Amino acid sequence: MNAQHQPTGSAYFIEKETETRETHTLSVLVDNEPGVLARVIGLFSGRGYNIESLTVSETEHEEHLSRITIVTRGTPHVLEQIKSQLERIVPVHNVRDLTVRARELGHDKPLERELCLLKVRGKGEHRMEALRLADAFRAQVIDANIEHFIFEITGRVSKIEQFIATMKPLGLIEVCRTGVAAMNRGIDS
Repeated sequence: MNAQHQPTGSAYFIEKETETRETHTLSVLVDNEPGVLARVIGLFSGRGYNIESLTVSETEHEEHLSRITIVTRGTPHVLEQIKSQLERIVPVHNVRDLTVRARELGHDKPLERELCLLKVRGKGEHRMEALRLADAFRAQVIDANIEHFIFEITGRVSKIEQFIATMKPLGLIEVCRTGVAAMNRGIDS
């Protein structure tokens, strides 16, 4: 193996990185038809790129268009490759790097939100503490019985991560997250 290559866990070898890796949020507008998501995901997996978050939903019903929001991480060169390769997939209408656009608008990053459901044990002394902390995080109780709670929380990814970490010692049972939904500020799309 060449000294300039490092194994990655994929079938491909990636050049040793001299640039720092960045996390970017991409918005991909696609035709809402069978197989499109598989083709987009196949592009990532086939080249050894990782997806940290993925959300998909039809956004324009009459035109049958869906928006795929992908959070991925890589060097600027790798991120450019990803965008270029996504644009070549036939049912893709456009690819926007929301992170780059946010910086152009003078913001750190795009507006990003996530929804999370958490199931937490709710017995004994931890019951009141779980409710108190949920209130502090503005999480809603959407189901409860004498043994557990299910909380719903919406917010920045960092807020979700902090809430999950806070609930672990109280008896976190299960977590379900939607993935990031993102949009840039301003009048432009």
